[in-house]
Amino acid sequence: MTTRILICDDSALARKQMARALPEGLRGDVSFAKDGVEALEKLRGGEAELLFLDLNMPEMDGYQVLEQVRKEDLPVMTIVVSGDIQPEARDRVKKLGALDFIKKPTETCTVLDLLVEYGVYRPGELEDSALQDSSLKSIGSAAPEISVSLNDYLQEISNVAMGRSSDLLARLLRVFVKQPIPKVAFLANSELHMAISSVSDSDTYSAVCQGFTGAGIAGEALLLFADASFREMAEMLHYDTLVGEAVNVEVLMDMSSILFGAFLKGIGDQLDLKLSLGHPTVLGQHRQITELLEHHSAREEQLLCIEICYALEDRDIECDMLILLTEDSVPFLEDRLQYLVD
Repeated sequence: MTTRILICDDSALARKQMARALPEGLRGDVSFAKDGVEALEKLRGGEAELLFLDLNMPEMDGYQVLEQVRKEDLPVMTIVVSGDIQPEARDRVKKLGALDFIKKPTETCTVLDLLVEYGVYRPGELEDSALQDSSLKSIGSAAPEISVSLNDYLQEISNVAMGRSSDLLARLLRVFVKQPIPKVAFLANSELHMAISSVSDSDTYSAVCQGFTGAGIAGEALLLFADASFREMAEMLHYDTLVGEAVNVEVLMDMSSILFGAFLKGIGDQLDLKLSLGHPTVLGQHRQITELLEHHSAREEQLLCIEICYALEDRDIECDMLILLTEDSVPFLEDRLQYLVD
């Protein structure tokens, strides 16, 4: 008998990658859930003995699923698969009952080692049985086909890159960074302010931008830092002076260096290219979002926009990062997507 496996992830690409990372002998009894609510329904119905669980999902995230599994004493072994690689994230899921933690993107050798370690799989055993038992001939067949869109692809690689930048920030500041779900949309330059989901009309922000290029891809990274967060951020960075325009600019530059560098390297590693960064430029200070994005409004080009809102747990610190990719970058990204899903 094979082990019934449930893969729970809101990303179609991540579900596909996880299914492909399984050894062939376990691919014959795999099901999928798009969020925590659907996963719990399947677990309550006894549809799985092993759960591969993402953390960052809508409706119900992975932490909430683990809490509910423990509360209801559901009979399932859980391995967390996440782009959030903060040490605190690993500790929290272990305390909630997860067997182990795998970082995204998943690697077959890592998955195999864990499955062998926990006695779920013995290499060759299921395949040998399948040759002798006609009822097991479907074992080793491909997992159900999963369709992956460009938006889903970008959201997933952004999720992994966000995990790297959050991990760097968490280690430097000794905090826990809340992980949002990256938002991806095609927008005209004049509509960029609509991409910012976390601000109100009364909020004022300061912003820094930095261009980047690579083979087949180009764009601009923008960091929009809430003015109300400057003093606390300066304190966490151990500045000698905590207030003043010079300090605010220093905070902007330090935060952009941390987040842009780690995030764009994470994107580049997944796309198998090296991104070159230009010099950072302060767009403005203590202004509303629409004013800070005014320099884009005169251009007519459509942009592929990725938005991530970073927030530090138990701190009044928030900042938005926008990654704006040019229209000319889209064919390159589509080619990379096709390569991954074929």
